[in-house]
Parts: sequence; structure tokens; C-alpha cells
Amino acid sequence: MKRSVILLSLLISLLLACGPDRVQYTNELKQEMADSKIKRITDADLIETIDNMGGKVSAVVEKELATGLSKTTNPADRAKLCQLQNLPRVKAIAERYALDIRLLGTADVKNKSFSQKERDILDAYLYNAKQKLAPISNIQKITDTLFVYNLALPADSPICKACFGKQEIPFAVWRLAFSKREVIRRMNSTKKK
Repeated sequence: MKRSVILLSLLISLLLACGPDRVQYTNELKQEMADSKIKRITDADLIETIDNMGGKVSAVVEKELATGLSKTTNPADRAKLCQLQNLPRVKAIAERYALDIRLLGTADVKNKSFSQKERDILDAYLYNAKQKLAPISNIQKITDTLFVYNLALPADSPICKACFGKQEIPFAVWRLAFSKREVIRRMNSTKKK
């Protein structure tokens, strides 16, 4: 009799342990387990993925910003748009890909919140703008976990004029800061498909 009571209580406790609270986090647990698997990813793979993602994201963000700027002449609204506020698609992309998206100008060359490496890159972009050289993209590994994709806008871009019109030289650079973990996660999700 005691044995059957003990077995019955064990069975009931096992059934209660498998309740809905435990199943609630299944997708998050699967994602965490997939992220913790050992994978061989080279720096070249990371750079290629960041270059592809950076090119696509900067094109979408640039198009949305240009569209927003063309719809208003109000200086206050334009200033908010240049700070990438009131752009729902930009916000959604930044959240989805865990990106820090910024539009930088001449003043940011001396911005101490950026690493010296980033300021040097911005200075090189400024030099290229002064020399009227064609803009190209650039990817830098800032730390072990942070990569920055930069792309200068052409001098005749309406974004340069609208957002940084007071500068001597028309100069604007996209800065997309990628987390290494999120890039690897995106690489895994594209390989699965």
C-alpha cells in the first residue's frame, strides 16, 4: 500500500513538473541552445555577412530618410529626421538586427564617444570628400564583439544638404554598429533556409 502511494505521488509530481510554465520558454531555449553550439566561422565569413547586411540596411535607411526629407520643409521636422527619429522602418530594422544606426557629419570626426580607430576612419572619409573621391564602404572590427560598417554618402546627396548643409564640405557617413553575436545568429538562420 505504501509503495503504491509513493508511486502515485511521484507520478503526480512528474506530471505537475511538465506544466505549461515549463513549455512557455521553448522557442527561447531552442534559440539559446542553437547559439551555444560550437561553430567554425572565419573573419572573412563575418566580414562578408556584415558587408551584405550593411549594404542592404544602409540602402533602405537612406531611401526612407530621403523620402521623409522630401515630404517636409519644416526645419524642426527635418532635424528630427536627420537624427533618424520619426522613421519607423529605421527603428524596426535597428531593433530586429540589434543595430546602432547613425548618420554622422564633420563634427563627429572629433567625437570622443567613438574609438580612435573610428575617428581615424571618419577623418579619412572627410579627406576623400575634400578630394571629391568616390565613397566606398568600410568595415572595422572595433572590439572582439563589435563591428562597424561605414558608408559615405555622395556629396550631391539631398541628405548631405538637408542634414549637414552648414558644413563647408558636403559630408555624411552612415554608421552601422553590428554585434558579433547577432551577425553569427543571422548567419545561422540564413544557412538553415
